[in-house]
Amino acid sequence: MFEKAIASALLVTSISTVAQPGPAPAWKSVGRTAAATEVTSKAITVFPDGAGLPTGRGTVERGRDIFAARCAACHGWKAEGNDYYPALVGGQGTLKSREPILTVGSYWPHATTLWDYIRRAMPYDEPGSLSTDDSYAVTSYILHLNGLLEADGVLDHKVLSAVRMPNRDGFVPDGRRGSARNGLIPHDAATAGR
Repeated sequence: MFEKAIASALLVTSISTVAQPGPAPAWKSVGRTAAATEVTSKAITVFPDGAGLPTGRGTVERGRDIFAARCAACHGWKAEGNDYYPALVGGQGTLKSREPILTVGSYWPHATTLWDYIRRAMPYDEPGSLSTDDSYAVTSYILHLNGLLEADGVLDHKVLSAVRMPNRDGFVPDGRRGSARNGLIPHDAATAGR
C-alpha cells in the first residue's frame, strides 16, 4: 500500500513538473525568421517539362572543362564513377538484367532533373556554387557522354526541355495512397504484384 502511495505521489509530481511553464528551451532562440527575398531565392523548382528552368546556356566543350576541374575527382575523368561515387554514364540496356547499372543515361527519366540536381547539390564539396551557365555546361557534357547531345552541342532551357531520355517511359505516376503528389516510381515497382 505504501509503495502505491509513493508511486502515485511521484506520478503527480512528475506530471505537474512537466506541465509547469518555464523558460524556452535554448534551441528555440537559435536562428531567425527568413526574409521574403531569402525564401524566394531558394524557391527554384524545375519540373520535368522544363518549367522553372532559368535562361542560360552551356556548351559541351565548356562542360568538359568544368567537369575536369570540379567533378572528375569524385566521378572519374570520363564519369565512370568509382568505389564511392556513382557512374554517370553507361548502363543502357541493363535495367532488366540481374545487375542493372543505374546512371543518368540508363535510368533517369528527365534531363531537366539532371540540371536541377547539378545546380542544387553539386559539386559535393560546394553545393550550389555553379552558375546557371555552368550548370547547363556540365549537364550538356554529361548528356554528351551518354550519347544524348552532339560534341558541338549547346544546351539552354529550350534544348534541355526537348532532350528525350532513354528511360523516359520507365517511370509512371505513383498512384498509391499517401504517396507524394505527382511523384514518379519505376515502372516495374508500379506493376509489381499485379
